Amino acid sequence: MQFHSCWIAAFLVAVAAADSIAVDPVTTGEYVITQSWSQETAFQRPYYVHVPEQAGKKRLPVFIFLHGNGGQAQEALRGFSLHRKTIASQYITVFPQGYRESWNIVAERSTADDRGFIEAIVARLAKADNVDPKNFTIMGSSNGSALVNQLMIESDLPQIRNYITGVSPLNVLQYDGKDFKAKGDDNNYTVAAMPVKGKRLMNISGLKDDLVPYMGGPSRAIPGKDGTLAFVAAEESTFVWARHMGHKGKRITEPFQISGDLEVFSYLDGDVIHYKVTNEGHGAERGIPEQALLDFLKGNHGDRRK
Repeated sequence: MQFHSCWIAAFLVAVAAADSIAVDPVTTGEYVITQSWSQETAFQRPYYVHVPEQAGKKRLPVFIFLHGNGGQAQEALRGFSLHRKTIASQYITVFPQGYRESWNIVAERSTADDRGFIEAIVARLAKADNVDPKNFTIMGSSNGSALVNQLMIESDLPQIRNYITGVSPLNVLQYDGKDFKAKGDDNNYTVAAMPVKGKRLMNISGLKDDLVPYMGGPSRAIPGKDGTLAFVAAEESTFVWARHMGHKGKRITEPFQISGDLEVFSYLDGDVIHYKVTNEGHGAERGIPEQALLDFLKGNHGDRRK
């Protein structure tokens, strides 16, 4: 594996993202972003990149995957390459490692600036001459999905086109029933935020999830500021995002499509879409066929519901 060092401060990310000068192509290997925060000084945070072997000189879209709490980026890379082979053959796939195997949302082991970490990765990759700088997707699982929600709320990077949240809709700190909220340095979510419009979202949630309840409410185990963390109901969370992105109607209460154990709720021509996996719990991502992910990434959903 190659080892590269990328020294960048989080507060310069927006400037770096605006720099359109192309650099050498990114290659398969291990890279780092160096950050300092209360737990570490000049800490090299790794992320792992896989470039399809037959990519040639084409500019490829980028798919970033954020593991769940307790997860390992390299293990996620191996699993993704095995189970999502078509995406891995068509996209540059990227697997960042959360500090202490977690992402800093409310009360995790990490207090790192994870938004800055992911934005720095995006800014750096967007300048590579084999990357399509307008076609980044970020997908998260569980705790990683909570970071995807934070990025949707707070990030204004133009390169990010698609977001996919696996088994973690908005929590009640990120959306209080009226406003989206920025995390803040103290994780208190006191300042209202206005997320960038024009983004696309797929949410995946399991009806039998006993860790992040499908119908909303407190988790049985995920720590919050006071007790356990509570969540917005999965279908409501998707509707909140659809409304922000331009949906003018009411919340959809019946799926437009049912396929086996999958119920699909679609807004804005499929740009905001929710998959309800009726036979799965906190592993609901396993119930989503790769083709469904590809259809979302390429905008191939056929629903024309407004």
